[in-house]
Amino acid sequence: MFKNILLLLLICSPLVLKAQKSGKFTFIERAMLQISDSSTSSVQDIANYVNLKFLTQKQKARAIFFWIAKNIDYDCDNMFVNSSSKSEDILKVRKGVCRDYVNLYSAIASKVGIRTYVVTGYTKKYSQVLYSPHAWCALMIDSIWYLTDPTWGAGYIKDFHFVKEIDNNNFMVRPDRFIKTHIPFDPLWQFSNYPITKREFQKGKSKSPKRVFFNFVDTLKVFDNQNEIQRLTNTSIRIKSNGIASYLDLDNLNHLNFSIKEYYDKLNEGQYNLALKYYSEGVHLLNEYIDYQNKYYLPYKSDSEIKKMLDNIEGELNLALSHLEQVKNSSSTLKINKNNLLKSIRRVNDNLKIIKEKLDKYLEIARIYRKSLSHNIKIKPNHK
Repeated sequence: MFKNILLLLLICSPLVLKAQKSGKFTFIERAMLQISDSSTSSVQDIANYVNLKFLTQKQKARAIFFWIAKNIDYDCDNMFVNSSSKSEDILKVRKGVCRDYVNLYSAIASKVGIRTYVVTGYTKKYSQVLYSPHAWCALMIDSIWYLTDPTWGAGYIKDFHFVKEIDNNNFMVRPDRFIKTHIPFDPLWQFSNYPITKREFQKGKSKSPKRVFFNFVDTLKVFDNQNEIQRLTNTSIRIKSNGIASYLDLDNLNHLNFSIKEYYDKLNEGQYNLALKYYSEGVHLLNEYIDYQNKYYLPYKSDSEIKKMLDNIEGELNLALSHLEQVKNSSSTLKINKNNLLKSIRRVNDNLKIIKEKLDKYLEIARIYRKSLSHNIKIKPNHK
């Protein structure tokens, strides 16, 4: 799964200030200027070129940063529109907003072997908090964590027009410097044992008093091994503990909690549908048995085969109950459906119990009858 930190629909903070000019082109940048158009139509094509030209992780990270800055325009017309474009689509139109920049950067970086995450939060310029969500990348280069903002690194906006100008201040920045202008919603992505709170960020602080030690290294290891719902749940807990300081924090938390609820709704729905499936199969098998019983147990089956028919019914109903037990904290409608299905399963189980008792009596009578028949059989000797 791609390593998105948060399922949040972003409206990116615009690039409102002129960026620092970059110096002379390095050999990395010259090499990236030589890449052909045919080698930039897909994430894999760009990754292949980068792997071919460069050896170190730092060189590859810089090559990707430079190529995106030179070739992807900021989409001023849609700067306040939620974006969910795929990286391949961005490569076709060659423009996007912050989420598109970071998704593209992360996709290429992952292909060249750089461990990367997409981080969401908000930012600050000249001590002024920009109250629009933003996104950037976290990368591990040579076992050290850095943060990169490919959107701010690509240029700036002037009179609602995007001006390309590479800002190297937004490439491979150490976390203790990056926190001065970018704060993630989830404190994990500060890469600090003493992360600052949102309120401290708003007040211009970049260092937090040593309150409670936060082991971000171990927490990140746990994060990597968690499934989607575990990540969402623990992210929500960390965000709450870090404090809600603005409507952005609250809106982000609401989106996160909605994603958690949506996950459980889908999970509950799936479990209910499985329960319904096994219940329906059990009822179908029961009707087949009743039909066989009404035909006086013909064609002939052994006692064990007849009992197996009822055991199969019981098995399907038990599977239905097992899946139904997994439906928890469901919506009111699903709760009603769950209760109705539970009543139906119990009713069929009660009928099945009665049918089993009748079958046992029938088989016992049949067994005694068969035994008496064998005792009454007399074979007369063959006299000549």
